[in-house]
Amino acid sequence: MDLRGKKLGLLISTSPENPNFQRGLRLAEAALDKGVDVYLYCIDEAVRGIGDSRLQSLSARGLKFYACAYGVQRRDLPVNDQAVFAGLTVVSDLIASTDRFLSFN
Repeated sequence: MDLRGKKLGLLISTSPENPNFQRGLRLAEAALDKGVDVYLYCIDEAVRGIGDSRLQSLSARGLKFYACAYGVQRRDLPVNDQAVFAGLTVVSDLIASTDRFLSFN
């Protein structure tokens, strides 16, 4: 099955140490390898992984990477160019506009 042009939305809410954070990244990587447009939103504890080298590598490969601006602010983390910082409206848009949407909690 040709998956090129399909859209996958991912939401990760767990800390980078949690196995589900890594599972989300592996799924994003596999989908990018198949030509899928991948949109990833980090919220809650996942914002602590914004600088994760694997996540940044996926972003360089075409991952559309968003992070919760409120979550970053609440954790006193820096706002920088490693992600697009946005609110929950973006999550709603991703749910509505992707072919599949999965959450890793």
